[in-house]
Amino acid sequence: MSTSWRAADIAPTERVDSFAHFVGASLVPYSTPTDILLEDDNEIRTADVGSLRVMRFNWTHGIALRSANDVRQSDPELCKIDLTMTGRFAIEQSDRQAVLGPGTFTLIDLSRPHQVAARRSDMTVAMFPRALLPFRDKDINDLAGTTFDRSHPGSALVTSVVGELTGNLDAYEGPAGARIGNCVLDLIVATLAARLDRTWAVPWESRQRTLVLRIRAFIDAHLSDPALAPSMIADHHHISPRLLHKLFVGEGTTVAGLIRARRLDNCRRDLLNPAYAIRTVASVAAAWGFRDAAYFSRVFNAEYGMAPGEYRRMSFVPPDVSAESAAHPSTSRPTSAQVADRG
Repeated sequence: MSTSWRAADIAPTERVDSFAHFVGASLVPYSTPTDILLEDDNEIRTADVGSLRVMRFNWTHGIALRSANDVRQSDPELCKIDLTMTGRFAIEQSDRQAVLGPGTFTLIDLSRPHQVAARRSDMTVAMFPRALLPFRDKDINDLAGTTFDRSHPGSALVTSVVGELTGNLDAYEGPAGARIGNCVLDLIVATLAARLDRTWAVPWESRQRTLVLRIRAFIDAHLSDPALAPSMIADHHHISPRLLHKLFVGEGTTVAGLIRARRLDNCRRDLLNPAYAIRTVASVAAAWGFRDAAYFSRVFNAEYGMAPGEYRRMSFVPPDVSAESAAHPSTSRPTSAQVADRG
């Protein structure tokens, strides 16, 4: 379960000490932040997701130092990536300074001193045991404080996936969340290894999980393309169709099944969206890669138990019917949420 800290819940005179205590307990201790400004809307949310501890926090302005003395007093042998969502912040470690804007991140070795400075920044931290990095100390030192942006292999996907985790931290509780967290860590490790040109150092099992994550992201980004198919996906990732299918043996679905399920879910959401009420069912289907209207109707019916047109009609309740339903609950028609749950 996630925990949170909100500046609005703390008296202004106590906020800096409270902020430092929460960060020290959830991350690692830092020296008391200096020149720090915390406003009512500043907050921190944190949760454990598999091997990761994920934190999303924003602060208005300030500097935090993890000194050599801080490290001597508390060294849990952890590393983290700091990722900017909005605003800017700067991190200095190993005689390097990374000035990070939205969509960029850097690696920090928490066993070494460093300094963080932020200005109206919304950032995400993903922390993990240092021992899970299959690199030498020199490699980690070479990576610390360097900037990763979209020009580096895997960086854009790390930014997207880690940012997605913090959107609803409570959704990643339990074994399923743990598996997702471990896959995200595999992706982070693979991205760091690519920067070092040491991909061979990453165990095959980790590379396999990372590849599945990349393939899933590729599928989601190309659902509207009617040409999206296993052969296209295999070609793009420079693997054989046989290996592609083998990768998904443990995923509980086939590649074609995943494509169909993701397309159907997007169509279902669009059919429930009042903004798309003037669009035909066929145009909604075509927008998500279903070129054959009859086939779409058949697979939609099989998935949700009714034809797409009927599904859409049941989701919209006229105002006069809503009023009548409130007076006579037993005759009420299902809401869009109930229809979605039924699907």
